[in-house]
Amino acid sequence: MAFKAPIDEKELINQLQDEKSAHKAFETLLHYYSEPVYWQIRRMVLNHDDANDVVQNVFIKAWNNLHNFRGDAKLSTWLFKIAVNESINFINKEKHRAQTSTDGDEESSVLKNLEADEYFDGDALQLQLQDAISKLPEKQRLVFNMRYYDEMKYEEISEVLGTSVGALKASYHHAVKKITEMISS
Repeated sequence: MAFKAPIDEKELINQLQDEKSAHKAFETLLHYYSEPVYWQIRRMVLNHDDANDVVQNVFIKAWNNLHNFRGDAKLSTWLFKIAVNESINFINKEKHRAQTSTDGDEESSVLKNLEADEYFDGDALQLQLQDAISKLPEKQRLVFNMRYYDEMKYEEISEVLGTSVGALKASYHHAVKKITEMISS
C-alpha cells in the first residue's frame, strides 16, 4: 500500500462544502478513504464484487449528502456510518432475495460465495474464522469486525453505531467467545 500523507479533515470539509473546490476535495476524500471503507464493507458482505458495489453506493451517498454533514463527528466516522448502513441494507436485500429464490441454508451460501470469490486468498483457518463470524448476530459481527480488523477504539465504534461503550465491550466479548467455541469445536 502506498504511503498517504495525513490530511487535515477540517480543511477537507471546508473544501468539500465549497462549490469551487468540492470536486477536487472529493477526489482527495476518495483517495484517502476508499480503501478503509472497502475493507470495512468487505468484512461484512464478504464478496469482492459486492463490496465494490456497496463502496460505490457509499461514496455516491456521501457526495449527495455533503450539504448535510455538520462536522459533529469526524469525516471518517461519517463515512463508516454510511458504509455500515449501506452494508446492512445490502445484506438484508441479499437475505430477502435468497429467501424468495430458494429455501437453502443461508450460512452455507455465505461460505460458498466466499470460496468462489477469486479475490479471497485465505487458508482453511481463515475460511473457518469467516464462517464463524458470519454466524454471529449482526451487531456482534459489526462490533467484532470494527474492533478486531479495523482496530477501532470503542469510542469510535460508539460514534458509528450509536451504542454505548459498555454495550460494545460486552458485544465484542460475546462475539470472541462464540467464535472461539465455533472454531474449537
